[in-house]
Amino acid sequence: MGNTEGSLQKKLKPRHISLMAMGGVIGTGIFKGSSETIGLAGPGVIFTYIIAGLLLLVVMTAMAEMATVYPNRNMRDFVREAFGERVSFIMGWMYCFMWLAVCVIEIIAAGSFLQYWFADVPLWMLSLGCAAIVIFINLLSVGTFGEFEFWFAGIKVTMIIIFIVLGVSLIFDIIPSGEAPFLSNYTDHGGFLPNGWTSIFSALLVVMFSYGGSEMIGLTLTETENAERVLPKVVRNFILRIILFFTLPILIICGLIPWNELGPESSPFVQVLSSTGLTGAAHIMNFVLITAVLSAANSGIYGASRMLYSMAAAGEAPKALTKTSRKGSPYNTLLLCAVILIGGSMLGLISQDQLFRILMAVPGFTVLLVWICIASSQLKLRKQYPIQPSFKVWGYPYITTFTIICLSVIACGFLIDDQNRFSISICLAVLVVLIVTSIVKFRKPATK
Repeated sequence: MGNTEGSLQKKLKPRHISLMAMGGVIGTGIFKGSSETIGLAGPGVIFTYIIAGLLLLVVMTAMAEMATVYPNRNMRDFVREAFGERVSFIMGWMYCFMWLAVCVIEIIAAGSFLQYWFADVPLWMLSLGCAAIVIFINLLSVGTFGEFEFWFAGIKVTMIIIFIVLGVSLIFDIIPSGEAPFLSNYTDHGGFLPNGWTSIFSALLVVMFSYGGSEMIGLTLTETENAERVLPKVVRNFILRIILFFTLPILIICGLIPWNELGPESSPFVQVLSSTGLTGAAHIMNFVLITAVLSAANSGIYGASRMLYSMAAAGEAPKALTKTSRKGSPYNTLLLCAVILIGGSMLGLISQDQLFRILMAVPGFTVLLVWICIASSQLKLRKQYPIQPSFKVWGYPYITTFTIICLSVIACGFLIDDQNRFSISICLAVLVVLIVTSIVKFRKPATK
């Protein structure tokens, strides 16, 4: 590779960063996790996605505001500016921990989906093959990487659009299917909110995991030309698309199949397509699922490697991680991520089911901590901006404060949830280690 110490390249375009962030979001959370959220709240779970989307909108807007004031900096730099190097150090490593856990999940999931076609091939071989593809794409120039992720995410988005159009046609008998349900599945089986209004908030724990990855736009700032002008527009378009791509498919799913008949053993999308009797539907959906998880892993490796590079450049991680290839990719950080992915694939060979249960709650809880840090940074920095931002959070400081409180309450929900206790214990253990390390690492020298 001929790696040398250098800088990242500004080769990402607006369409790249928008689709990259969507690639990190639209993955197992919607294609697989939606069965759990629907099981918790029925069709009314769309309110959960809307509430979480509004909280996300404030966080993303806060990040865009800070980007217009502090150009050529990313979200970790904003946290450092507001709260100092200790908090920046803790948040940065927690973010890397989150994405590496997600990548291990996605790589093993991709291998398990491939076994649908290659049943005789061991899972670890398929998972390693998927890991190799993801690492190879990330080693390319950032512009080429952006193109790969653009088309990866584009396949998922296209599939969701086709799914929505097909679903509406089946529900209202535009495409004859024998017996069109129309709106009966929304009113029967307990109604739109069969488990009551409180179920909306119970589903928030899963939905936050689904929306995790949206903040990755904050890591693309140092590789995007004119990021301070591009980001506000990207945020406006992105948040609307995310809410639509989550709420509309779920309405379609609940309209075609009664919410209490969805099984957790497979994707709700597969169940709906299979129920239509379309030839080859399962194969088409399996291909989309593989693309979805590879795209999420692709975005995850990007997020972890760029965060590590940023921290190394600031002295919060080993200096060797600032090495870049001739193509401008952070070579050493990608090698570190590759080692972890290989180890994760082997761990999945030993204990696949337990690994999924342990790791799934990690991203949801960690992303809440990251979002709280971003919103809190904007809340603190607004009063000391060197220039007035051209793009602002509405209703400051009340909207930002309310968002921080809501995110904190949801985080507490993770802590008291019995199903997530072991996973959250791992998160808290990592958090404690990072806090202690930050205290030692950034201890001020004693004055004589």
